[in-house]
Amino acid sequence: MAVDYTVIVVYLTGMLAMGWWGMRRAKSKSDFLVAGRRLGPAMYSGTMAAIVLGGASTIGGVGLGYQYGLSGAWMVFTIGLGLLALSVFFSARISRLKVYTVSEMLDLRYGGRAGVISGVVMWAYTLMLAVTSTIAYATIFDVLFDMNRTLAIVLGGSIVVAYSTLGGMWSITLTDMVQFVVKTIGVLLLLLPIAVVKAGGFSEMKAKLPTAYFDPLGVGGETIFTYVLIYTFGMLIGQDIWQRVFTARSDKVARYGGTVAGTSCLVYAIAGAVIGTAAKVMYPKLPSADSAFATIVKDELPVGIRGLVLAAALAAVMSTSSGALIACATVANNDIWSRLRGTARGKGEGQHDEVAGNRAFILLMGLAVIGIAIALNDVVEALTVAYNLLVGGLLVPILGGLLWKRGTVAGALAAVAVGGTAVIGLMAGYGILANEPVYYGLLSSLAAYVVVSLATRPTDPAVLAHWRERLAGRGQEAAPAAEAVTAQL
Repeated sequence: MAVDYTVIVVYLTGMLAMGWWGMRRAKSKSDFLVAGRRLGPAMYSGTMAAIVLGGASTIGGVGLGYQYGLSGAWMVFTIGLGLLALSVFFSARISRLKVYTVSEMLDLRYGGRAGVISGVVMWAYTLMLAVTSTIAYATIFDVLFDMNRTLAIVLGGSIVVAYSTLGGMWSITLTDMVQFVVKTIGVLLLLLPIAVVKAGGFSEMKAKLPTAYFDPLGVGGETIFTYVLIYTFGMLIGQDIWQRVFTARSDKVARYGGTVAGTSCLVYAIAGAVIGTAAKVMYPKLPSADSAFATIVKDELPVGIRGLVLAAALAAVMSTSSGALIACATVANNDIWSRLRGTARGKGEGQHDEVAGNRAFILLMGLAVIGIAIALNDVVEALTVAYNLLVGGLLVPILGGLLWKRGTVAGALAAVAVGGTAVIGLMAGYGILANEPVYYGLLSSLAAYVVVSLATRPTDPAVLAHWRERLAGRGQEAAPAAEAVTAQL
């Protein structure tokens, strides 16, 4: 294992070095939070793929393949579909807005009063996403070093917090690129073919497993539909995803680079399911499906390659964790704390105190994430709560604002309040893992949005005119005037 340990140590040291390098480039708020909005197609595709292909997509995707066979690919597949939909239909407009958070977009669209409540919901989602990603370090470091759970979380979390705090989005982008390459080599080019060969090939896999393992819909139609609601639609509105869109150099980069990243997710989904199916042939009675990835890596891969594939698993977890962490800190600072202080946005864009303030929030949120991860045990329930709140509370006002000009700020606030309350109440009644909360929560949010919007005065024409200018990539210079209009409203 000495060679494997060396590979891992070199990888982790490299992550910290890139954090230090990124710190030298983060000279302004724009640099720190959105990499100066200067990423080209290659960098953008890599960082976007890295953020969505996290621990759940890698360890969880293989586990679903172990449990359901090829249809276990659907969870990660719907993530890829969501990224493709975002890239093709919405990313160009989102990129042209030149904002930092989803809540700022809602303020632009509705007139400045929808941001706080939406910011709180988005903050809760990104916090739980960062927590669940951080918990995954325990599984990987246990395989590597037989390490205590708490120590594993502190070690992995501290590395992510360190490079994220140092360089912000520049550091995260650089580390994401390395992580994307490591994941592609480790999972697609090494683990996938080795697992299939070790299992005896596809013919042997079909001979030893039930037919249901090769049914594309074997996981169940209702489950697939729920994946679409939670993950496909979740990709359309998550702050962690939008913050990557904001890094694109142009709307064309956002569209085509995101399409490449989404396509790679589809391939990754199928690969994970096949690896899990192969693991079922080799280890038919594992105590947990989620242990399939670690077991096959530990027992079947040769020295050196094993270290690289475990580094790929670390890369998957770190990319999601760092992306969720900077999103959480950005929302906490820009959408909640700044509003509570009454700080006017748009001032101090290039000042160093803006960077220092955001850096302090990443450190603060990072410490909170590590503490919650140590105290929390049930990852699936925490992630389900996060996505249910995100989709049930924010999907309708965000997509409604992009697609329906009659939507109003009162309708948006009603949608967030009614949808979020319904999801929480239904989870208490049906159970956190039930499908009904997100179904009925989304429907109630839609109903509240439409009814209240139609019952209230339309959005002020001046606000809508400025919104259309920003969607077209113009009007950034008119932001102070628009804020004056908003204040009058």
